[in-house]
Amino acid sequence: MIASVQEMIDSVEARETPPDGLSAELRTLWHARKGEWERAHGIAQDLDTRMGSWLHAHLHLIEGDIGNAGYWYRRAGKPARGRGEMQAEWRELVEANL
Repeated sequence: MIASVQEMIDSVEARETPPDGLSAELRTLWHARKGEWERAHGIAQDLDTRMGSWLHAHLHLIEGDIGNAGYWYRRAGKPARGRGEMQAEWRELVEANL
């Protein structure tokens, strides 16, 4: 099981598929880090929670759809982020979901 941000990064770099046992939230982040936006988005769309909205916002930020990202940040109750903050936000999201 993944227990740290570094373990998550190592998993993405070493594996072709996410390890068994990851939550939907962590699978979303795993695929996002792997550059598999469509897979990540497909998972996030089914997460009808504030965390799911935050993940959805992050994915639209990666996509470059700032307007749509803003909508999802508002639904998550989180301040909007800029593209320069994507790496830090990804880490924050992983930590929040471990």
